[in-house]
Amino acid sequence: MSTTTSLSADELGSAAQRDRHRRILDATYELAREGGFDAVQMRAVADQADVALGTLYRYFPSKIHLLVSALVREFERSEAAFRELDVVPGDTAAERVTFVMQRTTRGLQRDPRLTEALTRAFMFADASVATEIRTVVRLLTAMLTRAMHPGRTTPPTDDDTTIARVIGDVWLSALVAWVTGRSTAAETGAHLERAVSLLLRD
Repeated sequence: MSTTTSLSADELGSAAQRDRHRRILDATYELAREGGFDAVQMRAVADQADVALGTLYRYFPSKIHLLVSALVREFERSEAAFRELDVVPGDTAAERVTFVMQRTTRGLQRDPRLTEALTRAFMFADASVATEIRTVVRLLTAMLTRAMHPGRTTPPTDDDTTIARVIGDVWLSALVAWVTGRSTAAETGAHLERAVSLLLRD
């Protein structure tokens, strides 16, 4: 029943389609919060969202598509919240980036089962979810480069983008360690802070 691509934002043209899309992601969040990755079954999502199973597969061809799309929505919300901040706290690029990472991480850690589901999906994602993965990377990179140079009106440099992506890789690794029980929340935060300070030395 699954295909290789999900409906794009441009294809969600009607209010009914957008509402259905929102209900599906809301149902995914609820199931993941209750039971983590294993609880997110396509039929359970369809039932909770009150859509036909075939309709769900038309919007999201696989469970991984679904969960990575939910992760995209998490980062869209985080990126929008940081854009609304007048000032990101911190006197240096490292302090500002650390603030962004720590705040984002603490938000994810408030819902450990949801975060476990989203992180596992990101780890398991293959080329069929490339568009969604690129969106996650783009949003995270935007948050970090904006924190590096607040108020800058020109695009980030190649070096800024590379540093942001390396920090993103470290963040994902630290998050995986946390959701798998190999590090505590405090250790995760300390690891991120150390990595950022090394990459953004003045």
